[in-house]
Amino acid sequence: MSRTYKATGINLKTQALGESDRIVTILTREFGLIRAVAPGARKHNSSLGGRSGMFVVNELLIANGRSLDKITQAQTLKTYPGLTKDLGKLAASQYLAEIVLCQALSEQPQEELYELLNEHLEQLELLPRTDVSGIFANLAHGMFELLTLAGLTPQVQLCCLTQRHLIPNFTEPNWQVGFSIPAGGIVCLEAWENLRRERQRESQINSAIPQSPPRHSYQTVIHQQEIPVISTRLNAMEFSILQHLSQPEIMPINAAKDDGWLSVEQILRQYTQYHLGRPIRSATLIDSYFSANYDATV
Repeated sequence: MSRTYKATGINLKTQALGESDRIVTILTREFGLIRAVAPGARKHNSSLGGRSGMFVVNELLIANGRSLDKITQAQTLKTYPGLTKDLGKLAASQYLAEIVLCQALSEQPQEELYELLNEHLEQLELLPRTDVSGIFANLAHGMFELLTLAGLTPQVQLCCLTQRHLIPNFTEPNWQVGFSIPAGGIVCLEAWENLRRERQRESQINSAIPQSPPRHSYQTVIHQQEIPVISTRLNAMEFSILQHLSQPEIMPINAAKDDGWLSVEQILRQYTQYHLGRPIRSATLIDSYFSANYDATV
């Protein structure tokens, strides 16, 4: 980079610095994730005050610094005022932003990630107010696409054990499919149970055979298919929603119940946290929002 550079970016995190400055973490198209000081941004009449707020998209002129770069000019291109006027939309936006902060790289172009985040923030903003299902649907869809962009797409069409295509069975009320976070996706419970019983039988047979001392210096190693840990179980509707997230368009909201979207979000949350190696702290806001709105509608 030269001593000053231009970038287009969206503010994802802010923190106070000194008496009047603000540190802004920005996802830019051209240089990925950067942290820069917005001098005087906390002053009442500062031109950088509003431009350094959350989810504001700016065209920036930034000067290189020894420890932190400094924003010298900012021209706002887009804002999302509707996100701050609805607690659910704001919570979902911060949730997605936190995942992006974990995924984004510095000093490398991040155009796809930048465009994807803005696309989902715009979809959230356009939702009718207090649309609980819509918020969870857009959040789940955004999470799935962020995982896909990072190369961590959960396997939702083929069984991780058999590699056979699975279809939700709506005719059987008690039908379920497993989801294994360590294995990376869905698991046919029938195949999983058969494998578990087979391993149990093998273990019983091996324990009944007396072990003789080895006659040779070499040993034959037999690799067996591991039994995946079932992290959770999904019914037909939840499984259908999860499969539909791999499609470009979101499943029609009225085709699924609120608790269906909630279950899918929980699955994707656990899967994302497993791969990030840390909890998603913003998820507590979504939990509080759902609890408050669910109690109000019951």
